[in-house]
Amino acid sequence: MTPAEQSVRIREICALAPVIPVLVIEDAAWAVPLAQALVAGGLPALEVTLRTPDALAAITAMAAVPGAVVGAGTVLNAQDARRAAAAGARFAVSPGLTPTLAAACTDSALPLLPGVATASEAMAAQEAGFDALKFFPAGPAGGAGYLKALAGPLPALGFCPTGGVSAQNATAYLSLPNVLCVGGSWVAPEAMMRAGDWAGIEALARQAAELGAAEPGAGAGK
Repeated sequence: MTPAEQSVRIREICALAPVIPVLVIEDAAWAVPLAQALVAGGLPALEVTLRTPDALAAITAMAAVPGAVVGAGTVLNAQDARRAAAAGARFAVSPGLTPTLAAACTDSALPLLPGVATASEAMAAQEAGFDALKFFPAGPAGGAGYLKALAGPLPALGFCPTGGVSAQNATAYLSLPNVLCVGGSWVAPEAMMRAGDWAGIEALARQAAELGAAEPGAGAGK
């Protein structure tokens, strides 16, 4: 799967909902009810970050939930990409991009959403064949204003802003023509996961799923 083909698939995944939940799962026992709650709330694309010992097991469990499109986040190197693919991940998300990571995802047929924070990084990713990119860390890197400025010189690129995105500022990103969707952790707070408050998480997901509809310009970057 070439980088261009990977970006086509990433755009399809981003089109599923305005928000991709970014999940840090400490206990694999949370995986199935969490995925069920998020999918029921209208957020089928799920990013499980590889930051905990249970992350890969969680990906495998969540991949079996009907309607869930489960990816691995915090994919930093070729080994991470191979482990994610073996666990059943259908896409990978990284805070950056390296040649070895790109090659591993190509070899594993694992669509990659690579991270960029500057115009130069975005141009390098585009040169490598990717046109669907993660903008990270979105808030510290300049926020919606910075992304809006990139749309002029880099019109072919679509972005998924992540990092500092919240229910309060998500619509500012989603209204931009070059934003495909946003990534955020607010839809699955750790306290609610620990409490097993799946109904509460489903309610947060429903609110997040409506964000795109609230912004007529949202999704134009797709």
